[in-house]
Amino acid sequence: MRTKSDFKTFATTVFTSKWRDPVMFAGLLLLVLIGLIGLAAATGWEETLSHLKSLSLWQISVLLLLSLANYGLRGVRWHVFARRLDLPLTLFQSLRHFFGGFAMSVTPARVGELVRIRWIGRETGASPERTAPLALVDRASDLSAMAILLAIALVFAAGGPKGAIVVAAFAIIAAIIATNPRIFSACVTRFYRITGVFPRFFVRVRRASQTLAQFSHFPTVAMTLLCGLAGWFAEGYAFFILLQWMGADIGLATCVVIFVFSTLAGGLTGAPGGIGGAEAAMIALLSLEGVPISLSVPATAVIRLTTLWFAIALGLAIFPLAERISKRGPYALEK
Repeated sequence: MRTKSDFKTFATTVFTSKWRDPVMFAGLLLLVLIGLIGLAAATGWEETLSHLKSLSLWQISVLLLLSLANYGLRGVRWHVFARRLDLPLTLFQSLRHFFGGFAMSVTPARVGELVRIRWIGRETGASPERTAPLALVDRASDLSAMAILLAIALVFAAGGPKGAIVVAAFAIIAAIIATNPRIFSACVTRFYRITGVFPRFFVRVRRASQTLAQFSHFPTVAMTLLCGLAGWFAEGYAFFILLQWMGADIGLATCVVIFVFSTLAGGLTGAPGGIGGAEAAMIALLSLEGVPISLSVPATAVIRLTTLWFAIALGLAIFPLAERISKRGPYALEK
């Protein structure tokens, strides 16, 4: 018979070990699923299921291909950034690192995706200080592309959420800070003076920030921005055709606004993959456009399955291969 101390030991092990993030993520996901099921039940299962059954296999395949186009374009962008650092990586290596990192999207703020830096270090010998800006500039490039796409879509959309301009402005400001060495270094210094914690970490971050200047090459900025714009537009377009197939009459620009705004809003919550926040924002914005809950709930579930969860599935499939190959790299310590 288990005692109270046994349960206390088990709980301590779970919440202080490598299982903490997956357990928290599973709990958050469970809450989201309960919420979606509750909404579906409140509006009637028959309508919700009928909308889901209206989708065929080829339509789901189209949605997945559009998501794959997004990930592929952003993978190419990752490779362009890596080459700007003179890292001896092939396109295939960069894509393997980029796709494999999606397996760690379940970590808070996606910090687990920094595993890509470890793989690069094992295969090229590049130090974390040299390669860490890759993750920063990649995230900043995403913010820039999404903010610009959101602003463009707002111009053509009949309406849009009141906070969309604020979110777009915030994303652009964050991208500017993250890609400008002087501004980023100043922000890091200011933050350290306020908190006074982790001095060694902040010194490393300041050193790494100097590498950001290598990404300010105009052809590089133009090419990577186009990759980001095209990639995120592909997912916005997937959301548009999904709603059309399910019977919702919403314009392309409005669909792009809703998708991008919800994705950014979900990311601002800090939850793994924006779980909870993105779904809530999407359902709410669709409701404002006159889409019934019986349609917005399954549409939100499907688009999240074919975007976020598809990326995680790809990551989980490629992660073991990327880890195994990196351990055979010439600079891997754990042979």
